[in-house]
Amino acid sequence: MREVRRRIWSTEERLRIVRETLEPGAIVQVVAKRHGVSTGQLYTWRKQMLATAMAGFVPVEVVPEAPQLPPPGLAQPPDSGAAPGVIEIALPSGTSIRITGCADAATLRIVLAGMGGR
Repeated sequence: MREVRRRIWSTEERLRIVRETLEPGAIVQVVAKRHGVSTGQLYTWRKQMLATAMAGFVPVEVVPEAPQLPPPGLAQPPDSGAAPGVIEIALPSGTSIRITGCADAATLRIVLAGMGGR
């Protein structure tokens, strides 16, 4: 009797194949056959990736932009010439967070805590 060997797929390979199934007009069975994967395995990967994506999801509320005032204690003197900075955090998932203006350590802690420390 011949031993059946299981292929070990890297996370990148799984993601690439799952993304292929999400393209408009893609047929899961055709994609699975092309890559030598069962449709059941492919649906399992999709479910796992959705669960992983949802675990990092933080609900947000989009509101009209209010006039930006510097936080108390961080106002810069009018003739300092310093421009407000930008902090951008790029996550492995492709999501990015951008904080413009003056942000103190407490604000950053709140943002990062809301993301679960990711």
